[in-house]
Amino acid sequence: MRTLSLIGIGTGNPEHMTVQGINALNRADVILIPRKGEAKEDLADLRRVICERFLENRQTRIVEFDLPVRDAANPSYRRGVDDWHMVIAHAYGDLLAAHTGETGRAAFLVWGDPSLYDSTLRIIEHMRRETALAVALEVVPGITSIQALAASHHMPINTIGGSVLITTGRRLKAEGFPPNADTLLVMLDGDCAFRTLDGDAYEIFWGAYLGTEDELLIAGPLGEVAGQIVETRARAREDKGWIMDTYLLRVRG
Repeated sequence: MRTLSLIGIGTGNPEHMTVQGINALNRADVILIPRKGEAKEDLADLRRVICERFLENRQTRIVEFDLPVRDAANPSYRRGVDDWHMVIAHAYGDLLAAHTGETGRAAFLVWGDPSLYDSTLRIIEHMRRETALAVALEVVPGITSIQALAASHHMPINTIGGSVLITTGRRLKAEGFPPNADTLLVMLDGDCAFRTLDGDAYEIFWGAYLGTEDELLIAGPLGEVAGQIVETRARAREDKGWIMDTYLLRVRG
């Protein structure tokens, strides 16, 4: 049976690679690196750097491929994502069939951790159902943006005995700050949903390109720094062509 390793690589710093991840990398017959267009070539470059730095198995091949693009015009976000994942699932099946034998080992280098706001595991399940490939999975955890954010701000994620909730910008904008949490971690927020909240009620700890030389950090009372975050985020995205950011909101007092 083929084996597919999903290796968490952290948030952009090659030194986020764990020993477990490096060992899995070197067991692979082929490493599959997705390309997401010229604007996001940095994401492929990091994977190349990781391979150059940690790959010692001279028999391991690197195969790059163009990742299918989601149809952003689909009026249903959920249906659009599901359709997109199905297309990717078939592409993954074709890649594994073409580049591994029946007992071969392949690896994907997954940004952050495969278990948190990443769809690779779900896509592999689609692939298993939709294709005839039998694939055994190995999942190697990685440093998440949440951990990197807390480390860069020198802070614990939770208050003493306090609850923590992880959500998306879309949910924050639609539902507001949940009443059952005093700490909220927000991911995938392209619209700066924190602007919909009472600026006097919360503190925010924001970070982009966490763990890298381009890292950006802003923290303070939400009402005082929200505008600075919006401006900094827009400028950084224009300069680099992409941005990965996350933030923590905490009830003041």
